[in-house]
Amino acid sequence: MQQEHEQEGTRGRRGLAATWRGGRGRTRAVLLGTGVLVVGLAPIGYAATGGNLLLGERNGADDETSIVATENAGPGRTGGYATRQSNLSTTGGGAIYGCRSSARTQPTDERNPCLRANNLSNGLSFEFRATKGSLGGTISVNQGGDGVRPFTTNATGVATGLNADRVDGKDADALIREAVDQAVAAALQKTQKVRWLVVNAAGEIEAQSGGFTMKSAYVGNPAGASENVYVDAGEDLSGKAITATLGLQNQTDQNGDGVMNGKAAGPDSNPEFSGEIAATRCAIAGVVACAPTGTNTSSHFVVSPRMSDGSPTSSTTRKRFTITISG
Repeated sequence: MQQEHEQEGTRGRRGLAATWRGGRGRTRAVLLGTGVLVVGLAPIGYAATGGNLLLGERNGADDETSIVATENAGPGRTGGYATRQSNLSTTGGGAIYGCRSSARTQPTDERNPCLRANNLSNGLSFEFRATKGSLGGTISVNQGGDGVRPFTTNATGVATGLNADRVDGKDADALIREAVDQAVAAALQKTQKVRWLVVNAAGEIEAQSGGFTMKSAYVGNPAGASENVYVDAGEDLSGKAITATLGLQNQTDQNGDGVMNGKAAGPDSNPEFSGEIAATRCAIAGVVACAPTGTNTSSHFVVSPRMSDGSPTSSTTRKRFTITISG
């Protein structure tokens, strides 16, 4: 900054004279503005390839312009750079670089970016600093949106101080919603592993979680199946648990004693509130074989409701029961 102020302060004496200073202290005058004023010529010109650089004018070139210096970094605020561009105006910028390079279609395409900083050693490649203010800068890409990206990197380490508002295009709220949805779905999946159905006293499916089909209920064909209920579960029941539970009822007098509240004295005197029930998967070798046609498979199960003394039920003594399948 000190050098910049010194140049600004001597501009009145030097007119439009400007210099490029190399690393070895060589100085070349590229435009002698004072001499131009003396001979009365207008200071208007256009520098082309091979010509001198004209400050304050548009300069054109057909070839690359290189500035190569050997300038070591120093402790001061100036020096240490091959070139320095600064603007003392309170509204103007320091430098602008524009180009018309098209996008690469493959990594080997010769398409250069408008600005490239390449450190051939192990130091920093770039550094941005905003001395004052609350915003360091902006990166605008096309019209914005999720279809464009601000930049890419092959570095996967943590960027210290970087507060990422989006991950994979999702903000914090979206990530939370997704996590909650996944947790709910997982819980439902676990819950759905328990299936159930309710069979009424007539041997009909009254309600179910889904997938059950009644195959035979209290039908004496074959004869040994008349006291049982056979159901197709719609899935292989191997390795699954089957639980059967009788439901009480107090609206039908099942033994004709006029007592339907379960308080009749004596053993087995309250068939409305009592009974036994057993259930198992069909087609268990050496254990269970189901008789009705088509039921002796691992996707079927049999339920056998009984009275409290183990005797078969009848059309007047049957009750509702519930089956749950888990696993």
